[in-house]
Amino acid sequence: MIGDLHCHTKLSDGSCGLEDLIYYGKRAGLDVIAVTDHDTMVGVSRAMVLGKRYGIDVIPGTELSCRDPDTGRRVHLLCYFPQKPNRLDSLFYRIQNSRNRAGNLMIERVMKQYPITKEHVMRYASSSKAIYKVHIMHALMDLGYDTQIYGDLYTLLFDRRSPYNVVEPVDYPTVDEALDYIRIAKGIPVLAHPSVYQSMELLEKLAKERKIMGVEIDHPKNTPEDKAKMREMAKEYGLLVTGGTDFHGFYASEHANPLATGLTMEEDLQKLYRAAENQSKAGLSL
Repeated sequence: MIGDLHCHTKLSDGSCGLEDLIYYGKRAGLDVIAVTDHDTMVGVSRAMVLGKRYGIDVIPGTELSCRDPDTGRRVHLLCYFPQKPNRLDSLFYRIQNSRNRAGNLMIERVMKQYPITKEHVMRYASSSKAIYKVHIMHALMDLGYDTQIYGDLYTLLFDRRSPYNVVEPVDYPTVDEALDYIRIAKGIPVLAHPSVYQSMELLEKLAKERKIMGVEIDHPKNTPEDKAKMREMAKEYGLLVTGGTDFHGFYASEHANPLATGLTMEEDLQKLYRAAENQSKAGLSL
């Protein structure tokens, strides 16, 4: 039994529809798949219905965007099996509103330099709960200004060091705020891809303080050195181990990451299921 526990769809910043994700996850040989769209769980119920149709187990989840106030760096937290998912709604709403404000301002700034329209961008953002940079880039690609999402134009427009930077920052919650919401929702908090945002020190801090229950190790952007350290920490602090592709379809950054190129193996899946069962029992006993 194998699973890919980090997948995005058109409901956030992926290029793939929900049904295609489930169907091709099964075709890729997965037994389990987790839908972890950014800051929303709106597709989870339908995904679980589709999972039954195609014969693949769907783990309900989300990826929360937050920040480390000590370093200013971004942090992503995966939340699996929340027993009370509606407790996350106010945080979702807050992040989505901030992201949409930022997205609309970025569109306005890009429109001053390129002849795109908001309506064109919304062709790609309409299914999503928020406007992302990839949606703006997709519209620019339609008009021939680049041939890839993360090419020279992306760097020109969105790199913070670029003189043409059009980025409007999003107001993300702190790590502790996001963890509090996961705790109230009775979910399983897992620190996503620590290498991506140089979060190894944060991983150890959160593990020591027992604020997270797991760490995502088999991820395309985790370095081999960091993976080795993560396994040591997982063993030392009793953390669950997960793996996932961080699938975004052709909206993937830098390198292609097909489904099932980041995996959670059977032993770790069983541990995750047992943790979810224990969470559920604890919730019923309150």
